[in-house]
Amino acid sequence: MTRKEDMAALRADTQIHYNCAQAVVVPFAKDMGITREQAYDMTLNFGGGMGCGATCGALVGALTALGGLGQPQEKRLELIQRFRDENGTIDCAALLEAAYARGEEKKPHCDRMVRQCLEFVCRETGLT
Repeated sequence: MTRKEDMAALRADTQIHYNCAQAVVVPFAKDMGITREQAYDMTLNFGGGMGCGATCGALVGALTALGGLGQPQEKRLELIQRFRDENGTIDCAALLEAAYARGEEKKPHCDRMVRQCLEFVCRETGLT
């Protein structure tokens, strides 16, 4: 299973809720030298913009994965700038507000943010 397929399965799981950060980090757990459960636990509080509409959980998950995979800090700045350029902001609440204004429902919007961030990590690390 590819990481994209793994992420899609996590987001579709109705038994366990995987927040945006978890759905980005868990597929890279083995590569980071941790269990999937540890990846789940360490990103538990990052969904919903850290629970308060702040920085997008998918973005925080991608930053966590990049660090856990030993990527240089310069990748952080590149990811944040790319995310901001493509989405207009990095804040969860503002992203959701813009999605609603476009008529996009929350889950498809968040799934798109997760996919975008996971693809960045895959591209930068060469992992598929």
